[in-house]
Amino acid sequence: QVQLVESGGGLVQPGGSLRLSCAASGFTLEHYAIGWFRQAPGKEREGVSCIESSDSSTYYADSVKGRFTISRDNAKNTVALQMNSLKPEDTAVYYCAAAPFTCSVTEEFRYDYWGQGTQVTVSS
Repeated sequence: QVQLVESGGGLVQPGGSLRLSCAASGFTLEHYAIGWFRQAPGKEREGVSCIESSDSSTYYADSVKGRFTISRDNAKNTVALQMNSLKPEDTAVYYCAAAPFTCSVTEEFRYDYWGQGTQVTVSS
């Protein structure tokens, strides 16, 4: 059974950090481009970051550049999103998704598999 599971969400104060993890079962993440998306209450889902399968090139939305870092751990079949200097506007449900070809932070149609999401709340 193909499945993506996110973990690592929680409540953090502004300026704090969280590390999200995306774990796969039923397939190998190394062979897929992986994206992180988020959806805040009352807003559309938006792309945050993605990492290619071919050369692990990374891409970030302008809103998170310099604060978030995406990375792969092929031995563990996981992809992480390190989030630093968190802001209240980062509050959202975060989803990881797998694309068989190239990644994109704007084109959700490229992604075949999606996780259920993990809640990130940034608040004092």
